[in-house]
Amino acid sequence: MKKVLILGAGTAGTIMANTLSRKAGKEWDITIIDQAEEHYYQPGFLFMPFEVYTEKDVVKRRQKFLPSRAEYKQAKLDRILPDENKVLLEGGAEEKYDILIISTGCGVAPDEVEGMTGSDWGKKSHDFYTFEGASKLTNAMKNWEGGRLVINIAEMPIKCPVAPLEFAFLADWYLTKKGVRDKTEIVYVTPLSGAFTKPIASAILNHLLEEKQINVVQDFSIGEVDNESHKIVSWDQREVEYDMLVAVPPNMGDELIERSDMGDELNFVPTNRDTMQAKAADNIFVIGDATDLPTSKAGSVAHFEAEVLTGNILSYMKEEEMEERFDGHANCFIESGFGKGFLLDFNYEQEPVPGHFPFPHVGPFGLLSQTRINHIGKLAFKYIYWHMLLKGYPIPFVDHKMSYMGKKVARTVS
Repeated sequence: MKKVLILGAGTAGTIMANTLSRKAGKEWDITIIDQAEEHYYQPGFLFMPFEVYTEKDVVKRRQKFLPSRAEYKQAKLDRILPDENKVLLEGGAEEKYDILIISTGCGVAPDEVEGMTGSDWGKKSHDFYTFEGASKLTNAMKNWEGGRLVINIAEMPIKCPVAPLEFAFLADWYLTKKGVRDKTEIVYVTPLSGAFTKPIASAILNHLLEEKQINVVQDFSIGEVDNESHKIVSWDQREVEYDMLVAVPPNMGDELIERSDMGDELNFVPTNRDTMQAKAADNIFVIGDATDLPTSKAGSVAHFEAEVLTGNILSYMKEEEMEERFDGHANCFIESGFGKGFLLDFNYEQEPVPGHFPFPHVGPFGLLSQTRINHIGKLAFKYIYWHMLLKGYPIPFVDHKMSYMGKKVARTVS
């Protein structure tokens, strides 16, 4: 028997375990390894501080979503040895493989910023990119009576790059509902020169920040958190004071990648942007947040990647040429508060533009427009995630290759 070994049972790893269990030949064994017992719906962390979602919405037992055909092992990973086609586990055990899929994701690294985990951490300073952080921030927002609320992105790339913006928009709504918005100054501090990484979307989202009277500090590269004076300080010595800091720490790949000497300076794995193969070895593939691909680190992207990767792995198993190509497709709802939202649809080459999705002229979702149905789509994604996306089932009318239909963009035909 030959063996596919999947490292990480988060979104991407779970999707791949399910799709390969259905499509790979019986001569292939599938093993998936993760150190955690629980699976988290990470997009739901954003909603916890605003009392929209609770623990039961975002935490479920991991094995519930894994296929019976795949063997699941709960263990800590030590190192990948590509030249020997094996992975070492903590404690000395080892797992050999014929094909390796790295889906170890990424996480926050607050220790990378001087002072971020100081005396204010968990008190006046919080994150919402972890379950623990979102839980503490929920209590802090409940008890908030006014002051200066600062949202800071340490650096890019981060998981779901629009999530900090969504936090600012939802804070505006939540604090208005609580009756303390007029006592609150919301400040959005970003290392970017605008609200988002793509110019057209950035212009529209910048305008919305202005409408909501959310102050923006651009081109701010954080150097330290001063816990005594309750302020963040940039490398060029600009200062922003806070009564509450909502921090988005640096995001980094798993330390396993560093120990294996397979990553870049942020522990992301150099990956072929078309085929999803690791540049280190032909029989190693990478998916989801673990890659260094120039696209969003988000659940929808992992789902699109999985469709391409499944086809490529099946070709690799048959010793055939890999014909599938990933175009960087990302599909992202942006919650803007007060029961409305935006939708972005883009890829490596095409930035988000106005239009309709998924059907030209009729939508029902509006691209780069603020609508009620986009908000409903954002909330519906939780059901889709638990019942369709993790299982690797196709999402109706949404293909891994981005469609230009319904988009207001001039295409150049070569």
